Amino acid sequence: MKVAIVGASGAVGQEFLKVLDERQFPIDELVLFGSQRSAGRKYTFRGKEYEVQLLKHGDDFKDIDIAFTSAGAGTSKEFADDITRYGTVMIDNSSAFRMCDDVPLVVPECNAADALDRPRGIIANPNCTTIMMVVVLKPIEKLSHIERIHVASYQSASGAGAAAMAELQQQYRELVEGKQPTVEKFAYQLAYNVIPQIDVFQDNGYTKEEMKMFNETRKIMHSDVRCSAMCVRISSLRAHSEAVWVETEKQLTVEQVQEALSKAEGVTLLDDPSTQTYPMPLFTAGKDNVYVGRVRKDLANDNGITLWLSGDQIKKGAALNAVQIAEYLIKEDDRLKK
Repeated sequence: MKVAIVGASGAVGQEFLKVLDERQFPIDELVLFGSQRSAGRKYTFRGKEYEVQLLKHGDDFKDIDIAFTSAGAGTSKEFADDITRYGTVMIDNSSAFRMCDDVPLVVPECNAADALDRPRGIIANPNCTTIMMVVVLKPIEKLSHIERIHVASYQSASGAGAAAMAELQQQYRELVEGKQPTVEKFAYQLAYNVIPQIDVFQDNGYTKEEMKMFNETRKIMHSDVRCSAMCVRISSLRAHSEAVWVETEKQLTVEQVQEALSKAEGVTLLDDPSTQTYPMPLFTAGKDNVYVGRVRKDLANDNGITLWLSGDQIKKGAALNAVQIAEYLIKEDDRLKK
């Protein structure tokens, strides 16, 4: 199995290396690609040192089985043909192809089989907030069809990349020292603050991030569900959280939902108000699963359930989900079985 990582020096690229190692992903040969800025950097993987090669047009992907790409939508669009030309499966972490009809959008706990039908050789990794939400919604959907979702997300600095994480830490240091904080990666200071905008505003008043949650959820779940989102940046470092309200066709009890979540793949239920047990980003950072708590009836909707979830944005929200897709392909796709 020959594997490539495109964007190896970024936060998600580095997480790919960790996840592939943790999960003992079968790799006989590894190739790292990056921009002009990162080419030449060296990283150690399973005791061997690898140098980042410059990503360029040509035949560099000719013998590669799977390429994990996380270098931005522009790079993914520019190099997709080079990557897939000779049969490489491109698992793309950007927004470039998510809503293309001929590109599956996959969360393995929800719609793994979609990955087998990929006319362009590309599989899209969904937006991090969408990934976490649908992992939790899938077991509820099995109990009763979800008709509407309202969600408020509380998203960490990591969603804007490694430089944004560094800036948040720098801001806290500067403020403690009485200095003016550096503000470059966000529109406003993030330390000691929340910013009710992620990505650019659309004509309908929603941001692009919020519309991703609407559109991607429908595609992944093969559903007509409508999702209204408010996405907020908070000063958490690398784990996102979400407050979610769902309306189902039939009434569900809290106990039904908790039981389904406790048995669901990729979900950990942490829900005991009597002991103040619930998920928080401080503790879900670095974890594989999406953690859920505060499950209760929606007082404003007879068919409503509300809950709180938290998960690692870089891990399950990006690298881990992509690696799980690859693991499924190795198991189920005749072209990749070794």
